[in-house]
Amino acid sequence: MRTREKKRVAALRLINAAIKQVEIDQGRELDDSAISQILAKQLKQRQNSIEQFEKGGRADLVAQEQYEIDLINEFLPEMPSDDELEERVNEVIADLGASSMKDMGRVMQALRAQLPGQVDMGIVSSLVRNSLGK
Repeated sequence: MRTREKKRVAALRLINAAIKQVEIDQGRELDDSAISQILAKQLKQRQNSIEQFEKGGRADLVAQEQYEIDLINEFLPEMPSDDELEERVNEVIADLGASSMKDMGRVMQALRAQLPGQVDMGIVSSLVRNSLGK
């Protein structure tokens, strides 16, 4: 606020409002894991908005959403690399003794608990599907 970055302050206020809304709804103060999940959800919403704005030819709104995505990424934990993610998926599959697609739900639940808000679960899902489909 002191540096008069109005665009940044406005985006941070939107993010803070989303966090406060969840705290009010749940009636408790959120921990870092829950906040990471909210930030991941905000990130996904903005990515979807970018797709819609690009279809509508609204470059100005695409730029604003991209700015907010970059800002949210500053506060999210660093994403594991593809190799680390694949290794984590294989570890969980081995730990649970998963062998078929029937076990995908259990594997995804375990991974969701291990990686709250750190990665796009769609990517994790495709890795699990590939590993269990072999």
